Amino acid sequence: MGLRLDYRTDVWVDWCPGCGNYGILAALRQALRELGLKPWEVVVVSGIGCSGKTPHYIYANGVHTLHGRPIPFATGIKLARPDLTVIVTGGDGDLLGIGAGHFVALGRRNLDITVIVHNNQVYGLTKGQASPTLPYGVKTKALPKPNLQDAVNPLALALASGYTFVARAYAMDVNHLKEVIKAAVRHKGSALVDVLQPCVTYNDVYTADWYREHVYKLEEEGWDPLVRDPGERPAKMAAALEKALEWGDRVPVGVFYQDTTRDTLEERIAARIPSYKRQPPGLAVIENQGRPVVGEEELKAVFRDYLVRVKRR
Repeated sequence: MGLRLDYRTDVWVDWCPGCGNYGILAALRQALRELGLKPWEVVVVSGIGCSGKTPHYIYANGVHTLHGRPIPFATGIKLARPDLTVIVTGGDGDLLGIGAGHFVALGRRNLDITVIVHNNQVYGLTKGQASPTLPYGVKTKALPKPNLQDAVNPLALALASGYTFVARAYAMDVNHLKEVIKAAVRHKGSALVDVLQPCVTYNDVYTADWYREHVYKLEEEGWDPLVRDPGERPAKMAAALEKALEWGDRVPVGVFYQDTTRDTLEERIAARIPSYKRQPPGLAVIENQGRPVVGEEELKAVFRDYLVRVKRR
């Protein structure tokens, strides 16, 4: 298989016919191509569930990880190689259920990673149980009774956690989703793209027809998400939160909040360790002509700036 700048692989895509994942995959491939990124400059990290297969379908570096753990895997990759474009793709159950603690931690750190949530409000691969994003009182196809728990709002959680780019899109509007993904990847800092994704097999409430009637674009109504000065953060965040909680006759999509005034974790590390950007851990030379550098002095030379020196009493 030669170089493929359309980001397609030869792996058969085996999602259910009509699944919203197809729209997310198409938008992600198009976004990477239009951003001019090369496959070796990109890492796509996934967890479990239907969305976990996404790295198999993207011609780039891919890591199919553990249940709820794509964000910590991606964090390690980005810290070791800050020059790479790192994208997490995961389901609402994976990222906002067992992985919710990692989701919050990424926002606190403002590490330059894009998180794409495949939000279909059910656990699709395990036969349609209610996921953390299904509203209270809603009964989908596989549930014997209406859902007893309140929903997690991905946008609200991201705002509270410190994400500096918070957006929502709709899987079946591929062109709009593509533009939102491009904006998220260009943004320097933790970015969330919550993708409303119909599950044609198990979610018979929030269907493609339902979304088609309820979704509207923020940018078409003059919405301004950008924080241009740190003093604007409280008002912009409060306005974004109010929009994020809007769910009923109208469901907004687009960029809700973007703050370009906050340092990323990589910038904070580089301020403390001057060699970090020039010689990140992932590019450190730890072998010479096939022979590992194992001596204490050699290792100290490689990782000198990363050693923490503690004064002994």
